[in-house]
Amino acid sequence: MMRSPLRRLALLAALTATVSTVATAGPPWIAIEYPANPHDPGTRGALLTVRTYHHGELMSYELSGTAEGIVNGQRQSMPLDIRRLTQPGVYAVRWQKPAQGTWVLVITSSLSGSFAATAVVTIDSRGGVASVDVPYDTIENGRWRVPKRVAANEIDAMLKSAAATTVARRQ
Repeated sequence: MMRSPLRRLALLAALTATVSTVATAGPPWIAIEYPANPHDPGTRGALLTVRTYHHGELMSYELSGTAEGIVNGQRQSMPLDIRRLTQPGVYAVRWQKPAQGTWVLVITSSLSGSFAATAVVTIDSRGGVASVDVPYDTIENGRWRVPKRVAANEIDAMLKSAAATTVARRQ
């Protein structure tokens, strides 16, 4: 009879340690650095640098990205040139804004095929970074920001809004 309560206590202690480890590990994150360092041979000529994290630590993920644009009223998409750098979790993104159009860059990280985080980078009229957004939800009463997927219709809405703003500025 003494064994049963001791086993339950040991199991409870093991579960508590496991849950505590998961809770302190935290969610993934993605950050954009702009402008890219022109003095680093790995980032020279790059538009921006991406850093991927698991909680507070740099961690390598798989990155994919596209430039999404509206040119003369038509939707366009082109892949980004993303290069892994020597430091784990750091990447250089090379891309040059076409002469026409309104553009956003959508950069997504994943690990073993599972979504981790997305950064949406709004490009200004000169081809520089105007803004960066990492869409997220909060969990545990706001304790953690957990990146969420960005739907195609959200990108479309961002592009249409940016295009309308550009037209309004020209008038």
